Amino acid sequence: MAAAAYLTVRDMLYFYCDARNVYERFIAIGSHPEQARNAVALLLWLDPAHHQAIRHLPSLNSGAIGLIAAEANSILECLRLQSLVLLPPIPFISALCQEGGIEVDAAFLAFNQDLVVRGVTDILDGVGALIFDDHLYRLLRRYQTGLVGRLPELEAPYTSRPVTVSEDCRSMIIFKSEAFVSLVLNGEPLVKITIGHRQIWLRKYIPRPHNL
Repeated sequence: MAAAAYLTVRDMLYFYCDARNVYERFIAIGSHPEQARNAVALLLWLDPAHHQAIRHLPSLNSGAIGLIAAEANSILECLRLQSLVLLPPIPFISALCQEGGIEVDAAFLAFNQDLVVRGVTDILDGVGALIFDDHLYRLLRRYQTGLVGRLPELEAPYTSRPVTVSEDCRSMIIFKSEAFVSLVLNGEPLVKITIGHRQIWLRKYIPRPHNL
């Protein structure tokens, strides 16, 4: 009886290579890594079937990449402030998504605000663990040279990683997902959020190293 087929880590890295390229383009124009990750996850969520937005980006010039990064960041900022109804027009992202047959505008995002947050967080927690792993992509590029054989880390079966909360992610508010912390902070060391009509300042808790 033949063994069941499965996807390897290498298969997933190849499948999301366009997303990785976009992430690297965002970094190249000076985006904060956390903002770049969140922006790529947002674009993947907006067009999950065809990834047309992602596929078009690597061929664009730096100016266009910067405009798309700014639009994505404005969406993420409005999500954090819970004010998507005030989201300015996003013509570049809208045009990219239309290539995949998806209509996206400020009204769509405002209506689906909760879905956007959950969807982007799920991507960051899931395939994002591969897309944004510098070590794995270094291994993939070595493999692509043909100078090395099959690498165990790349040939391992892909499984979605369980979401855990490490001690480093805890503060006065405990989130179930590290990706949600990333989405809320979006590259900022300190942000203001509203809970129950009260505004509080939020930052990531980083414990001090213990003295040996």
